[in-house]
Amino acid sequence: MNDPVNEAWMPSISPETVRYLILKAKEFDVKDVVTEPDPGSNPSDDNMIGVLEDHDDDPVETELRSAIWALNEDEQIDLVALAWLGRGDGNIGDWDELRSRAADAHNRRTAAYLLGMPLLPDYLEEALDQFGETSTDDALGRL
Repeated sequence: MNDPVNEAWMPSISPETVRYLILKAKEFDVKDVVTEPDPGSNPSDDNMIGVLEDHDDDPVETELRSAIWALNEDEQIDLVALAWLGRGDGNIGDWDELRSRAADAHNRRTAAYLLGMPLLPDYLEEALDQFGETSTDDALGRL
């Protein structure tokens, strides 16, 4: 018998790619405000605490933006639609409509838009769960 969940989603973006982006978005979300903009000391002396601060040249943000920019247009549209699905803008039966709305809204600011969502990793995990895909925590547990 055919599974209606898997038939509904024919993504251009793979679940593995979404999981990678979830992990990077979680790393990005844990960043704190900069408390010492120019410490002038050795990072190892400071227990590398600066890596947890949101500096302008943050490599995690750069890596996440680059990963989103590297996606083709269909993958970016799927990613936005998944974020909306996980946010509760529709349910799994609304996938085609969500994807259509994401396609209509698509522009060159996809990375900035997604990074502006404070709960992006949670939304993407929720969307994967709705499609019966393994969450990032479950996937890591299998390694």
